[in-house]
Amino acid sequence: MRAAGAGAIGIVLVHAWRRTVGVLVPPGTCKFHPSCSEYALDAFREAGLARGAGLVVWRLLRCNPWSHGGVDRVRPRERAERPA
Repeated sequence: MRAAGAGAIGIVLVHAWRRTVGVLVPPGTCKFHPSCSEYALDAFREAGLARGAGLVVWRLLRCNPWSHGGVDRVRPRERAERPA
């Protein structure tokens, strides 16, 4: 299964969170840009389910009272070329 296809499960979970618990979070309270849920969507699209989940957990751990926040985007994964 392609990484992007596996990430669809994570994307569905993020959208479910946004429609349920996410509505309780006041707008503009996120320290980071993009917001954690947008970061999660990008991570699942770029890296698939397993690696994307790892990136999301690391991002959530960095969101704490001692963090300065800022711009934090998912870095594209460098793909090694296969020899022909």
